[in-house]
Amino acid sequence: MAKKEFKAESKRLLEMMINSIYTQKEIFLRELISNASDAIDKIYYRALTDDSLVFDKDNYYIRVAADKATRTLTISDTGIGMTADDLEEHLGVIAKSGSLAFKSENEAKDGHNIIGQFGVGFYSAFMVADTVTVVSRALGSDQAFKWESTGADGYSIVPAEKETVGTEITLKIKDNTEDDSYDEYLEEYRLRAIVKKYSDFIRYPIKMEISGSRPKEGEEGEFETYKEEQTVNSMVPIWRKNKSELKDEDYDNFYMEKRYGFDKPVKHIHISADGAVVYNAILYIPESTPFDYYTKEFEKGLELYSNGVLIMNKCADLLPDHFSFVKGMVDSENLSLNISRELLQQDRQLTAIAKHLEKRIKSELLNLLKNDREKYEAFYKSFGRTLKFGIYNDYGMHKETLQDLLLFTSSKEKKNVSLEEYVSRMPEEQKYIYYATGESIERIEKLPQTEVVADKGYEILYFTDDVDEFAIKVIQSYKEKEFRSVSSGDLGIEPSEEEKASEAEESENKDLFESMQGLLSGKVKKVKASKRLKSHPVCLSAEGDVSIEMEKILKAMPSGQDVQADKVLEINVNHEVYQSLKDAYANDKEKLNLYTNLLYNQALLIEGLPIQDPVEFTNNICKIMR
Repeated sequence: MAKKEFKAESKRLLEMMINSIYTQKEIFLRELISNASDAIDKIYYRALTDDSLVFDKDNYYIRVAADKATRTLTISDTGIGMTADDLEEHLGVIAKSGSLAFKSENEAKDGHNIIGQFGVGFYSAFMVADTVTVVSRALGSDQAFKWESTGADGYSIVPAEKETVGTEITLKIKDNTEDDSYDEYLEEYRLRAIVKKYSDFIRYPIKMEISGSRPKEGEEGEFETYKEEQTVNSMVPIWRKNKSELKDEDYDNFYMEKRYGFDKPVKHIHISADGAVVYNAILYIPESTPFDYYTKEFEKGLELYSNGVLIMNKCADLLPDHFSFVKGMVDSENLSLNISRELLQQDRQLTAIAKHLEKRIKSELLNLLKNDREKYEAFYKSFGRTLKFGIYNDYGMHKETLQDLLLFTSSKEKKNVSLEEYVSRMPEEQKYIYYATGESIERIEKLPQTEVVADKGYEILYFTDDVDEFAIKVIQSYKEKEFRSVSSGDLGIEPSEEEKASEAEESENKDLFESMQGLLSGKVKKVKASKRLKSHPVCLSAEGDVSIEMEKILKAMPSGQDVQADKVLEINVNHEVYQSLKDAYANDKEKLNLYTNLLYNQALLIEGLPIQDPVEFTNNICKIMR
């Protein structure tokens, strides 16, 4: 068969792999062993539903063999194997989804270890090999096929001979260079150390020919070397080991081996529950989001084992949506191997485990927030949005679970604070937890509406995420303190003498405000004197449950919801513009119309709302410049 070319994008990715953007080349072996383990798992999965297939664990293993004379390293397995179409599909197209993101991510972050995240783990072999040859025979087939490639120039697939089902991958190891010694990947001690480091908990035996020394028979004092095939991984599940036996490195290696993520987890949680609910679990809180986390393709869930045997790859029922970022596994001896997905959903044991896990995850996150703020903030940067959606979803059912985990930028500290921290330092006379919404902190700080609250010395929480205000509307109050937008009608602040004078001014000039309201009919609900403005002439506020920021977000949704906030145009009666309004009302109604529309459009611009007629607005500005 003629050599086939990789697709352009795949070729670029492979060139990156060959040129080794990774600092730890040794992980190629971890990836190939993990693939081999997955291939054996596939036979096991099939045996669960195929009565004609008997899964005898003793017949399934992975073998690693090095040959210094030919400079080859071979990784073989007794897994499910691949047909010619499988080889084409899985090895002919690199990174079928997310590859562009993969490329940009890795070009930007040299050495960042995320091999495997986009389905390119197999190609890590090219970091150490000039040629990669794969011979595979699929379960149920008599015909084997060989896939071979020397790199980015392409690959070929031809029929081959193989007596048994499974896959054999042979790497032609590169020659040494000034910077890299590739000989180490042919050394028995080095290969054994890599297997122990990354793949010790693989569930199937990893076999190697191991050299030993023994007394020479019949010759006293003399020794001979020999080779013997040994299993070099423990196969003891990490979750069944005592925590005292394990180091952070062991948990991190398990995280990588199981491909739960390709970052370094912020925290691991090792649970050994022995009581009404009996189970073992290892959970991980990641630092960064998977590439598909905010897509519909993302599947939440934990691996579910029954007495050490995997029964479900992703059990979604073990995690609530607001903790969907958690990765890991659960092993319970009380679950049936034959349990179906439908029965799992009704299983009381599983429900009890899920509730226990939710409490433990919250507890660990709170501990992280309290004791390692830097790590928590790194986690929150990636997954804080998920927590806020968790509060908003299901009509606030989970707000008690999640509200203590929230962080918002503080107007005083210019850094993230929790609701607990905010409330703990509120002045005694402060009635509400104040917040302001906007597209960015910079824009919020310029909002006229923040002036009176800031002048009182009260702290303001800055909401820059589109879900923030929706979540807070669901929470309503925290520790008996209600949330209040700086744009709301009642700020709960006692009026100053200046503000009392403003009220008197509004009462005295009631006709002026009613006239302006008439000119803006259908655009605002009311025009009134402002109690919140200090230096700015005008602003918009809102009455009712829908804020101006919520209106913007809802209108931007694909459904295009025509939701309107009840807007109020507030005028600063202590600003010189107000005198111009009074003069126009008394002497020139046309000019009053001009001023009213100008002020309204200014208020819209401040809020980031579109002006209905920009041409008219610019013409009006020209009129007052004459």
